[in-house]
Amino acid sequence: MVAKYGWSFCSSNGWVERKLVLFFSMPKLERAFYLEKNVLKVAKSLLGKVLVTETDGIRTSGRIVETEAYNGAVDRASHAWNNRRTGRTEIMFAEGGVAYVYLCYGIHHLFNVVTNVREVPHAVLVRALEPLEGIPVMLERTGKPRVDFTLTSGPGSLSKALGINTALTGQDLLGNRIWIEDAAPVPARDILAGTRVGVAYAMEDAYLPYRFSIRGSKWVSRGKGLAR
Repeated sequence: MVAKYGWSFCSSNGWVERKLVLFFSMPKLERAFYLEKNVLKVAKSLLGKVLVTETDGIRTSGRIVETEAYNGAVDRASHAWNNRRTGRTEIMFAEGGVAYVYLCYGIHHLFNVVTNVREVPHAVLVRALEPLEGIPVMLERTGKPRVDFTLTSGPGSLSKALGINTALTGQDLLGNRIWIEDAAPVPARDILAGTRVGVAYAMEDAYLPYRFSIRGSKWVSRGKGLAR
C-alpha cells in the first residue's frame, strides 16, 4: 500500500468542485478475482476498484463507478453470443484477466475485462469512472479546458481520458500498462442494478438487470437502458 495525493470531486449547484485528498494505492487484483465463474458477481465486485493505465511513465487512474456484465454464449447482448468466434471476439475466450477493447461506431474505444476460465467468454464493460490521478493529462487527451462530468462518464469518454485503445486488447491486467487495483468493497445497499445501454438488438436479454452502478455517484453515465 502506497500513500499518494490525488483529486476528489463533488457536485455543487451544477458545478464540479475539487479538493486535494490523501489516498492509498492498493495492490493489483489477482488472477483469481478474474476467474470467478459468475460474471454478475465480478461486475458488482469491480465497483469501487481503481482502473490504472501507465503510458510513457504517465499514470492515470479512476475509481470504477459503473459496469455492465455480458454472460457469454447464452447472452444475446454479448459479442460472443452462441459462442460466436471472430478475429475481434477471440480474446473473450482467453483466461480471465486480460483486456478486451473494441471500437464502437468507428469512434469510441470501449474497455472490457475478460473473466472466467479459458473458453468461457464472459466479459465486463467498464462504463464510468471517478477520475483520481493524472487529471491534467486526461484533460489534454480529451481536449477539455476543465473537469466536468463528461471527462470519464461513459465508456468511450473514460477510455479517451485514460489513453485506452484497441492496441491494448489482450493485455494482461496483471501487467504494467493497464491494470485494476484493489479497494474496499462497495456495500450491497449502495449498488444499483438496471438494464444495459444500447443492446435493444438482444430482444428479451436487453431487459436483463446486468448494469451496476454506485448509488449517488455523480460520475455514472447518463445512458439509459430499456424499460418495460
